[in-house]
Amino acid sequence: MPATAKTATRNPARLTRSKRTAILKALADPKRFELLERIARANCPLGCADARKSLDIAPATLSHHIKELQTSGLIDVRRDGKFHFLSIRPGVLEALASAFSSLASTGFPQS
Repeated sequence: MPATAKTATRNPARLTRSKRTAILKALADPKRFELLERIARANCPLGCADARKSLDIAPATLSHHIKELQTSGLIDVRRDGKFHFLSIRPGVLEALASAFSSLASTGFPQS
């Protein structure tokens, strides 16, 4: 059966071990995790000004957190004039969830 555009976007991206590690390191910081939550809940690209207000952090700190999330591959940053907009990179969270799910399905020995 041919894949439609809708099913293609639902398939999680493939993450290498090093990419998964980079993502988990980026999410280890509570403010970065909170920022990712804000971006995800926005359901549309989140403006940096809105992110800074909601997190109550300095612009330089926000910039650092954005760079870490972008470098790990979790978010995309789109520039429109002097404004920046943040969005979750499609398929990455699903791929991470799938990696965790595969760990749970392997089963653990009972002690």
